[in-house]
Amino acid sequence: MTPPAAVVTDIEGTTTRISFVHDVLFPYARARLPDFLAQRGGKPEIAAALAEVRHLAPGAPELATLLAWMDKDAKITPLKTLQGLIWGEGYASGALHGELYADVAPSLRAWHAASVRLYVYSSGSEAAQKLLFRHTQEGDLTGLFSGFFDTRIGAKREPASYVSIAATAGLPAADMLLLSDVGAELDAAAAAGWRTCQLLRPQDAAVPAPGHARAATFDAVAAAFLLPAASA
Repeated sequence: MTPPAAVVTDIEGTTTRISFVHDVLFPYARARLPDFLAQRGGKPEIAAALAEVRHLAPGAPELATLLAWMDKDAKITPLKTLQGLIWGEGYASGALHGELYADVAPSLRAWHAASVRLYVYSSGSEAAQKLLFRHTQEGDLTGLFSGFFDTRIGAKREPASYVSIAATAGLPAADMLLLSDVGAELDAAAAAGWRTCQLLRPQDAAVPAPGHARAATFDAVAAAFLLPAASA
C-alpha cells in the first residue's frame, strides 16, 4: 500500500469536537442573526443569501425560515453562508477561537511537509472553514491546505461530490483519503473510489460504520495509511 496523495478532512467530529460546533458556534450565530440581518441585510453577499432563502422557502419570512433550519441543523448553503459571516465577526473580535483536537495540527503539519495535499470538505461554508483553521490555538493553519470544499460542490452523502473533488484536485480517486465520523459520507466517498477512514473520537460517540478503516486520532490515521507521523 502506498500513502494517499491527498487527505480530505471533515471538521465536526473529526478535527473538532461536535459540542464546540453545537454548543458554541451555533448558539453564537442564532443569538446574533436577527440584528445581523436587520443591520447588514442590504450588503450584496447577505442580500444574495437572503434571496436564495426566499427561493427555497417562497412566501415565508427569511428570519423564521433560517431559525427553523438552524433548529434542524439543516445543511443548506444560504444558512451556512450567513452563519459563516456572523462567525467571521466573532473571530475578528476575539469572541470566538477555532478549536481542534490536540493531535490534528501536528499531523496536518507533518503531512503537508511530506507534500501530501490537504483539503477540507464540510457542510459549513468555505468561509467558515477558513475562519476556524485561521484562528486555532495552534495559530493560522490555512496555509497547510490546498483547498476548501462546502456544499456548493455537492451534498456530502452523494458519490458525485467526491468525483468532483477528485477532479478539482486533479488526482485519481484511489489517491484520495476521506476522514469523517459519518458513515454515510464515507460510503459515498468509497462509492466514488476513494480510500476512507472513520474517526471515532471517544468524546463524540460516533457509531462505527462497517466497511471502513477506523481511527481514534490522526496519529492512528497516519499509522494505518503510511502517512508521516506527527513527531517526524
